[in-house]
Amino acid sequence: MVRLGWDRESPGRPPFGRNTAPESKVVSMAKAGEGTIDADGEPMAVADDWADSSVAVPAITAPSTLACFRSLGGRDGTDVRTIALAERDGIPATRSRYCDETVPVPSPHENLIAYKDALLSVAMRPDVRTIIPVRDVDVYVLAKYKDEFDGYVSTPWPDLETLAAVQDRVQLFDAAETAGVSVPDTALLDSTDDWDWDREWIVKARYSILVDEYVDRCTPAEYLDPPKTEYLPSGVEPDVDRLRQEMNHVPLLQEYVPTTEEYGFFALYDHGEPVATFQHRQLRGYSYAGGASSFRESVRIPALEEAGRDLLDHLEWHGLAMVEFLRDDETGEFKLMEINPRFWSSLPFSVQAGADFPYYYWQLANGKREEIDHEYEAGLAGHLLRGELLYLRSILVDDVELAEKPSFWSAVGEIAHSIVEHPRFDCASVTDMRPFVRDMLDAYDAYK
Repeated sequence: MVRLGWDRESPGRPPFGRNTAPESKVVSMAKAGEGTIDADGEPMAVADDWADSSVAVPAITAPSTLACFRSLGGRDGTDVRTIALAERDGIPATRSRYCDETVPVPSPHENLIAYKDALLSVAMRPDVRTIIPVRDVDVYVLAKYKDEFDGYVSTPWPDLETLAAVQDRVQLFDAAETAGVSVPDTALLDSTDDWDWDREWIVKARYSILVDEYVDRCTPAEYLDPPKTEYLPSGVEPDVDRLRQEMNHVPLLQEYVPTTEEYGFFALYDHGEPVATFQHRQLRGYSYAGGASSFRESVRIPALEEAGRDLLDHLEWHGLAMVEFLRDDETGEFKLMEINPRFWSSLPFSVQAGADFPYYYWQLANGKREEIDHEYEAGLAGHLLRGELLYLRSILVDDVELAEKPSFWSAVGEIAHSIVEHPRFDCASVTDMRPFVRDMLDAYDAYK
């Protein structure tokens, strides 16, 4: 018989924060545990002897969830049970041999409060030690309701006030300027009447997610993905009313930084102090105009480290962060683009380079910060094969006016050469092939 519930005061589980939670916050485990399945789709029981050794991760198509499972579930000498919080069937990470359990949860797009309740229900299990955020909406829910989660699990993520200073890019760029970190010229779209339209600009969302804490149009149960960035060629003035209506808020107007030099500074912080950091340079994205990383190399650049740390130190950050920079071709400055306050899609490569952030997160959540060894190797490179295919597709079907389109066949040659020279892959693994196969099939279905 599958066991669906536990006594909240089960022995052997040390509390975090409050020892108990209000009765009104208790959610029946029958809701989150019912229908629990393993990676093969078979019903499974949740064993009592996993107390204090489980980690829950939202199951998404990006490789970050898979990296968490492989890091924690496949680690010799560390008995960590991995739980996928899945909104639908067939997510590649749930096919991994290192995914021990799958718990169905509502989609945050359908009802954000129901999603929070499902996460809280899982957090109440005595075996669950912490939850790992892999999307902006995950960390938003965990931050907004941090007091509720704090009674049951370790909470290595920011509070809502600190998170808002990152998810609201107006606050973020103000903080960056105060910290001495370079930013592109940026302002709210409706306050830019006297700007030089002979320059090249982009229009981007002010907020990384649209929720009730940030925009009036959303209720507490509603969540919208941010709108796509729009490029404005030289001499083109934006249609403010159209953009404001389409983006559901007043977006930002930002100078276009003409460069192919994209960098990421990645960090885990503990109440304002850096625990581990990592850097990479993006060599190709999902699109020839940029976007998420499909090919990147590990680097170690003092100026990048300084810019990333100065900003996160100023924010008194707590938890995970990817700080995205562009390097100005003319000045050499690292200009801030955004901060992603959760695990990043290229996480498998960070782990391959030696920066095992899922394990660092687990160690921090378990009070073992002093045991974290955060060295990594610079000069390595790795691929997301689906991303490489999307890069080629973008050359064939996309037309981004401010970005120079490369030759398709030269791009094919460059990708082939880099795969031979740097055979490291985010999803493909000879010991765990099912997630890769599922990922490629999903990509084919989506773009055929």
